[in-house]
This record gives sequence, structure tokens and C-alpha cells, in this order.
Amino acid sequence: MDIAEPFRLGLGTYTSAGDENCTQSVATALDVGYRHVDTAQVYGNEESVGEGIRQSSVPRKDIFLATKTVHHDVPGPEYEDILQAVDGCLQRLGVETVELLYVHWPTGIYDPAVTLPAFDELYDTGTIGHIGVSNFEPHQLDEAREILDAPIFAHQVEMHPLLQQDELRAYAQRHDHTLVAYAPIARGEVFDVPELTTIADKHGVSEAQVSLAWLLEKDVVPIPKASSEAHLRENFEARSLSLDTEDIEQIDAIEQEERLIDPDRAPWNQ
Repeated sequence: MDIAEPFRLGLGTYTSAGDENCTQSVATALDVGYRHVDTAQVYGNEESVGEGIRQSSVPRKDIFLATKTVHHDVPGPEYEDILQAVDGCLQRLGVETVELLYVHWPTGIYDPAVTLPAFDELYDTGTIGHIGVSNFEPHQLDEAREILDAPIFAHQVEMHPLLQQDELRAYAQRHDHTLVAYAPIARGEVFDVPELTTIADKHGVSEAQVSLAWLLEKDVVPIPKASSEAHLRENFEARSLSLDTEDIEQIDAIEQEERLIDPDRAPWNQ
């Protein structure tokens, strides 16, 4: 899939509290040049993200806004519950539509036979521009593709040099959807990876920028989280960092593997 430039690198807002700091981070990121903003119902910050969008100088039509819903570990839901949940997301964000809606986790109340047709309806009515899934295993992707009428546009998973997701990346290439990487700098652990430090020193950049550039070289969309303007700019500048073949091969060969987001309910733990 050809990745459109506004979507190519985004702002993650996971753990950003629903307060002025989150609002300011979103507004600053948009003014820096970001056009892709990612949030979720469970983050509890959709109001703040929406306010940040309104406070920025960037028109809404130029922003690629993504959110996620339906994974809570409670009984249900019914078809109408899904539609109401998404309506709640839109109200909190203060928008009429979002460019991308993800199924957050294929756990808890997620029922593919109920959830995915509701997503199809939202897609058909133009309420959402694209359908995405998050934290799915290949067999769950197969199932979703069989049920959905609309194409899967994106699959969001943890990915960084310490969790390279070769199988899911190959699946995405084979079925023409984009892999979106959360925790793309491994919550700061990339700064302690010798291979990344060597490459960073070679190019006069940070290990975080190397990690983001590596993901971009793999046609993966990273969504790093940052709050300060300096870090927002540093992450954004990774778009212009060109890693050579030797750099890529050195990162690909990292044998250390670490998954940072690993709840018991995750499908890979079942």
C-alpha cells in the first residue's frame, strides 16, 4: 500500500492525561507539521485531543484523526452498542467523522460477527473513512477480512527494533494494508541498544530517530508519543533520516526481543 504523506508518521497520545498538557501536545504537534493524530476511547483523553485540534492553526480537513473502541472486558455488546460507542467517541472529540476507526483489542466484548458489521455500516455512511484493527493475530485478521465488506486499511501493533513483527509485516504486505507501530521507540529502551547507538552516532542523530527511520524504511507508520516541542520536532525530523543498507541490516539482525505491552488477555497469550 502506498502510504500517503500526512499518514506516514503520527502522534501517539497513549497515557496522555485528559488535561491541558495533552491539548497543548496535540496543538503543538500539528503546528510542527504532524497531520496524523492517534487516540482511543480507553485513553480517556478524546476531549483533550479534540480541543488540541481546535486550538491548532491546521484546518480539520487536513488532519488524519484515528481513534479506537470496543475492547472493554464487560458482557455484550449488541450491534447498537457499537454504534453508540463510536458516537460517544465523536462527541468527545468534537468531530462529525474520523478518518480511521480501530477495533482496539480482539478481546472482551469484541464479537467479530457483531462488531465488524457495525464498522461496515459506519464506513458505508461515511462516519469513518477507514477501518482498522489493533493487536490482532493472523487468524483473527483472516476472520475479519472474511466478515468485512470494507477493506482493512491499517493494523496497529507494538513494533520497534526489539519487536520486529516480521510475520505481521509480511501479512500486511501480502494483503495490502498498513502496519502502524505503537511504542515505536520501545518506551525509551532504544537508547540502551548498542546497535542503535552506533548508527545514531554515525548519522549524528538520536537512537529514537534511528528507530523511527527504520520503521519508515519498512513501510510501517510509527506513532511516537512526545509532550515537549523539542521531542515532537526530533521525532518528526526522523522522516528525513536516510538509513543505508548496512544500517538496516544491522538493526534487522538484533536478536534481543522484548514485548512491552503484554496483558494476559492479549490474543498471543491465549
